Amino acid sequence: MTFQSPVYGVIAVPIEKVKPNTYNPNSVAPPELELLYDSIKEDGYTMPIVCYHDEEADEYVIVDGFHRYRVMLEHPDIREREGGLLPVSVIDKPIDCRMASTIRHNRARGSHSVDLMSNIVADLHELGRSDAWISKHLGMDRDEILRLKQITGLAALFREADFGEAWEPQEEGADASAPSGHIASARPTAAAS
Repeated sequence: MTFQSPVYGVIAVPIEKVKPNTYNPNSVAPPELELLYDSIKEDGYTMPIVCYHDEEADEYVIVDGFHRYRVMLEHPDIREREGGLLPVSVIDKPIDCRMASTIRHNRARGSHSVDLMSNIVADLHELGRSDAWISKHLGMDRDEILRLKQITGLAALFREADFGEAWEPQEEGADASAPSGHIASARPTAAAS
């Protein structure tokens, strides 16, 4: 079967069936949101809302286009003119790939929240995605991934990190003078002071 871009299958979906995702790190300042409203008012919807169809709930979960959705939700004139229908382009991907797609769309426009991006990196790690996968699918280098992990402060996110063997943590009550080939504690001992 030949690949066909989802945009060639745009459908009209009642706004009541369209739902925001829980992970979008994109934010738009009020002046830009007003400009988006003006654009949709003047030109109509020129870009579809990208969604995943949750067949069980019969809902369309937004992957990209949350603010275009908000315009209809918050402006009765637009909702009335469009008959309460949003143009939707459907993609069928698992949650981790949808998250990656959301990030790619946002990064291509240059807008995203660092805190929410770090949460997405954490979520993707919890879904079993490696740093290499995140780097490839979100367009990030390893240093950026490391910085985002540091923001969350979750040790589990560093399981792939290569750490030197400069020291080994010491168990409580262990003999600090016992040789181990490594520094036993990061705290100075009486002899070191």
